[in-house]
Amino acid sequence: AVQVGEFGGGSVLAGESLRLSCVVSGVDFSDKWLAWLRQAPGKEGEVVAACFPGGEPTYYDPSVEGRFTIWEDSAKSMVYLQMDSLKPEDTAMYYCAADLRGPWNRATGWIHSGQGTRVTVSS
Repeated sequence: AVQVGEFGGGSVLAGESLRLSCVVSGVDFSDKWLAWLRQAPGKEGEVVAACFPGGEPTYYDPSVEGRFTIWEDSAKSMVYLQMDSLKPEDTAMYYCAADLRGPWNRATGWIHSGQGTRVTVSS
């Protein structure tokens, strides 16, 4: 069975950084897309970053391009999201996801995800 678990969220000030980590078990990293999604209160979920099976290429939502970086470590079964220059609008619950059906930037196409980790950015 596939299991996904995120950690690393927290409360920071605008301009600061956070690194989210995710352990993904039961998935072949060379065969499955991996991603980070987020959902802010009252808003629909969105995909912020994704990586092609094997780790590259990577894709980003325009709102985080240049500030967020996704990468994977298949040997450790880990997926990471480095978030720099955080903004209050980045405040959301962040979810790690694996296995994709459809376009990478469609949140509903991701098959497996965890319980999420909360990120709060204050101005």
